[in-house]
Amino acid sequence: MASRNPWQALSLALLLALIAWCIAWEAWVAPLRPGGSWLTIKALPLLLPLFGMLHNRRRAFQGLALLIWLYALEGSMRLFSDSPGLRWTAGIELALALMLFVAVLLHLRRPT
Repeated sequence: MASRNPWQALSLALLLALIAWCIAWEAWVAPLRPGGSWLTIKALPLLLPLFGMLHNRRRAFQGLALLIWLYALEGSMRLFSDSPGLRWTAGIELALALMLFVAVLLHLRRPT
C-alpha cells in the first residue's frame, strides 16, 4: 500500500464520518418515520470509492469529488426545507460534504 499523505487520511476520515452521519441521521437522530427509515441506504454509494481510496487510487478520489455533490445538494435542500428544529442535522451533512470535497481536491493537487 502506498504511503498516505495528510489529505488522504483526512479524506478517509471525513468519508467515514459522512457515512456514519448518513446512517445515524436517518436511523436514530431525526428519521423521517419513527423507528428509522429506508433512507439509511443513501450511505451505500459512499462505500464505492472507499476501497480505492484506501489504496490511493486517483480515480476513486476523482469519482468521490463528483459523487459528494449529491450529498451537499441534499444537505442544502433539507437545510432550507426541514423544520427549524431539525436544520442542524442537514447542516452537519452539508459541512461534512464540503470539507470532504476540499480535502479530496487538496489530495488530488499533490504530485503523484
